[in-house]
Amino acid sequence: MTDLDKATATQLANIEKRTGKTLAELVAHVQTSPLEKVGALRDMLKADLGMGHGDANLIVHVAKHGLPSESAAAPDEALDSIYTGPKADLRPIHDAIMAKVSRFGPFEIAPKKSNVSLRGKKQFALIGPATKTQVEVGFNMKDVKATERLVAIPPGGMCNYKVRLSSVDEVDAELLGWLRHAYDSAVA
Repeated sequence: MTDLDKATATQLANIEKRTGKTLAELVAHVQTSPLEKVGALRDMLKADLGMGHGDANLIVHVAKHGLPSESAAAPDEALDSIYTGPKADLRPIHDAIMAKVSRFGPFEIAPKKSNVSLRGKKQFALIGPATKTQVEVGFNMKDVKATERLVAIPPGGMCNYKVRLSSVDEVDAELLGWLRHAYDSAVA
């Protein structure tokens, strides 16, 4: 079992404790809903059961796709899917970020449908196309002041800061400093 599988199992056990419902009951709650969109289902769980954003998102994912370890694609295959068509030109930006971050030390790469999560003991960054011309890097870090480039995200999302990049040249010391800060917080 990978560290991500263990983390997911722990998160699911905690969700069951907090809600007083089994995973099967939570999945049935989602699958019997007339709602179809992920965001609407997530909001329903948050309203109906008082779940947090990440917990509700995980339950919707499990209800629609099975447990993450059952549906995860190989990293290269996932990246080929994320950076396809009009977003294919963004792959070099992603690769440049990953080449630099890989020097920080060990971490897990968890491909999702539209981005890639980077995790130590917890998620420290999300990387994926924001538009056809920009890659977005989301950061989980504290005690950092937002700037014009480093945009603070309202609480409740998957990250608390983001930066958008349009070229490989923007994978610079400033961006790597923020990534390093987020990484160090996630592996400590």
